[in-house]
Amino acid sequence: MKFTNGYWMIKEGIEPHFAACAIEPQQQGKELVVYAPERPIRHRGDTLNAQLLTIRYSSPMKNVIRVRVSHFEGSEDRGPHFELFEEECKSVINMSEKNAELKSGDLSVCVDVGSGWNNCFCAGTSVLTKNLNRSTGYMIDREKGAFIKDELSLSVGELVYGLGERFGAFVKNGQSIDIWNADGGSASEQAYKNIPFYLTNKGYGVFINDPGNVSLEIGSEKTARVQFCVKGEILEYFIIYGPQPKAILERYTALTGKPAMPPEWSFGLWLSTSFTTSYDEKTVMSFINGMEERKIPLSVFHFDCFWMKGFNWCDFTWDRETFPDPKGMLSRIKAKGIKICVWINPYIAQRSHLFMEGKKGGYFLKRKDGSVYQTDQWQAGMAIVDFSNPSAVKWYLGELGKLTDMGVDCFKTDFGEKIPEDVVYFDGGDPHRHHNYYSYLYNKAVFELLEKKNGEAVLFARSATAGAQRFPLHWGGDCESTFEAMAETLRGGLSLGLCGFGFWSHDIGGFEGTPNASLFKRWLAFGLLSSHSRLHGSTSYRVPWSVDEESCQSETALDVCRFFTELKKSLMPFLLKASKEACEKGTPVLRAMFLEFPDDPACAYLDRQYMLGSDLLVAPVFSEDGDVTYYLPEGEWTQVITGETAKGGCWKTENHGFLSIPLWRRTI
Repeated sequence: MKFTNGYWMIKEGIEPHFAACAIEPQQQGKELVVYAPERPIRHRGDTLNAQLLTIRYSSPMKNVIRVRVSHFEGSEDRGPHFELFEEECKSVINMSEKNAELKSGDLSVCVDVGSGWNNCFCAGTSVLTKNLNRSTGYMIDREKGAFIKDELSLSVGELVYGLGERFGAFVKNGQSIDIWNADGGSASEQAYKNIPFYLTNKGYGVFINDPGNVSLEIGSEKTARVQFCVKGEILEYFIIYGPQPKAILERYTALTGKPAMPPEWSFGLWLSTSFTTSYDEKTVMSFINGMEERKIPLSVFHFDCFWMKGFNWCDFTWDRETFPDPKGMLSRIKAKGIKICVWINPYIAQRSHLFMEGKKGGYFLKRKDGSVYQTDQWQAGMAIVDFSNPSAVKWYLGELGKLTDMGVDCFKTDFGEKIPEDVVYFDGGDPHRHHNYYSYLYNKAVFELLEKKNGEAVLFARSATAGAQRFPLHWGGDCESTFEAMAETLRGGLSLGLCGFGFWSHDIGGFEGTPNASLFKRWLAFGLLSSHSRLHGSTSYRVPWSVDEESCQSETALDVCRFFTELKKSLMPFLLKASKEACEKGTPVLRAMFLEFPDDPACAYLDRQYMLGSDLLVAPVFSEDGDVTYYLPEGEWTQVITGETAKGGCWKTENHGFLSIPLWRRTI
């Protein structure tokens, strides 16, 4: 959100109150507290009719500093709040006439006292970032209300990454970003998974501790600053020191939660019915048997929305016209060693037999007049489950438990983004803050049910906010069937990984539309060299023989699918090693080159290749003709498919057939 008109002028309709200086530093327990009036205090008269900000500095763990900026503190705190895991930490506070300092490990904040507004966050003697003139303020928008904002300086060459699964430019400098979950597909500035966390190539990360809409201007409103603001009277954020990006993620996920380990079977190939295609048990078994006959190992079969009857979503009841013997069908599938996933969402259609139960029990979000909030978007008359209500959670999970008892192994937890603000929650929480946080409560509930029922858990989740990395896995949402969408999908996964999400997948071939043979085969290679791999679409099947088995003159999609499925199986030791690292340290399995090679400037902007764990480099082919250009960092490398060896520190341009891809193993 921009408050200025250019650098000097304030936008019309904005009343600014900037911190002008720090006065009267105090140590209050483990906190360093300073007061920041909006003008210098020269005499007693300057204390009248002036706004005063209170800034509290503390440390929740070593090498992490919390900054809390407040204006009015008398408002009711309705929540919700991110679940944080703080640790005992010894911080040191020093004060003098000219400055006040709080130090935690190697990280410190030093506040100038009495003259100007100039605060430095340092690692040893090196400055990481600063609060500068007019950076911290209480801003009143005459139409939108009051906001607290702060700004952190960007140094020359400093690049910003992260902020969730964002499909635009990988480096975020120059972008305006709102942390607000939306069902916008993968081809816009909207995102399903908005995470108020970013890190830079200068050795630190920033986590804004607010589940509501955090609005960021990243070198956009002011080219040498990152500004972030929240509506209301209080802003809290954390500076997290690395200095290496992996260390930043390790500390960030220590604070917000580490990913759980998905079961080993989940790393195999998933096959879906697709969305609006016509299917029944005969179709499903033909897919499963077809994969078996064609010697393509299958780990999971997924039933998308129409396992339930249309207009009834969600009633968690099999459509008996299409699936007359669901329990028997699941048993027959599981006898082949294949796990079962079914699609769900947190909405209950009015025609569902569960609607009146939910209404009577008070299990749905309500309007301010006490009536059930309903909409015709998606399913006619649908209500939204209130996961802030423990009784509603128990009721919802009771229905899911009937499915796990029937043989379902995991759930695709779709949706959770279109959560309205004009509603009332059972826990009395602020509906604005609940909008993003809803996805956390939804996925947490389902994940914990699976853990309880099956002793292991994995989701296929679309929406997320900070902390949701604890409940893997997540997929990239609705992308088109184009090479451009394949590239934007990878950018989204790389950005999400830089927010501590260890496990991630995407719809091979794209969701919207039907991929041509070339795209499908190139996406197969990319998809089967991701942490998790799923064949899924919207209006067309994704079984590989539906693409080009009869007409293809070269390698068929069957050949490609079989080849890369077997290749992924052979790489499982690498994947499991990387997965263990993700769970212990918060380092993603599919990781940006910058994360693995932070000191190589050539890796700073790379978003069309990635590391799979610390050992494997993958460069997907984003072209019909098979041409690909990529960078091989310094070191000794071996091509996994051909056995070729090469020295790194160079760019390569190659042409690859469908049974090939730049896939290099780092040997030194």
